[in-house]
Amino acid sequence: MNKILAAMAVGLLLSACETGPKIRANTAPNANLQSYKTYAFPSKLGTDRGDVQTPLTGYFKEAVRREMDARGYQFVEGGDADLWVNFNVNAKDQTDIRSTPSMSYGMGYYGYRGGMYGAYGGSDVETVHYKVGTANIDVVDARKRELVWEGVAEGKLTDKVMKDPRAAVNVVVTEIFKQFPGGNAGGTAAPGTSG
Repeated sequence: MNKILAAMAVGLLLSACETGPKIRANTAPNANLQSYKTYAFPSKLGTDRGDVQTPLTGYFKEAVRREMDARGYQFVEGGDADLWVNFNVNAKDQTDIRSTPSMSYGMGYYGYRGGMYGAYGGSDVETVHYKVGTANIDVVDARKRELVWEGVAEGKLTDKVMKDPRAAVNVVVTEIFKQFPGGNAGGTAAPGTSG
């Protein structure tokens, strides 16, 4: 149950964050992503539940295929591919404690001041609870079994994200792939770009 909630939260959170998710990416030092031509999904994906594909897995597959295909990589169904693309999501509870100078007049312990004068200084303390989600996309050299690129998105999960996970996953995957190294599979230029 936690895995399902985490998966939905992460996928949804990242794409529907009000300020947008924080995106970071890492490429292996000697990786040449343009030298690869094909990709596939491993048999067990991070968003699956045991041996069962979740709806979230389907949303990620759809969005990742769109992004990889747009970069000139060819999807191989159950065959021998150059790259494996895996993804995972996670959600955790976060708590922030915020302290601000008090703007209210103190009424005293029993209200005896009656608003005629205020108590000295002080601060208002507010505790805020929310969920933070993380989505990872891993691109792995299938022959060497080495991670060659990783994209990560992290952000606050909102009700909007939770209501439309497919849209959230699409947004998150698009944002993550904006960090994917330039060029297309096999070293050809992406449509509308120069080399």
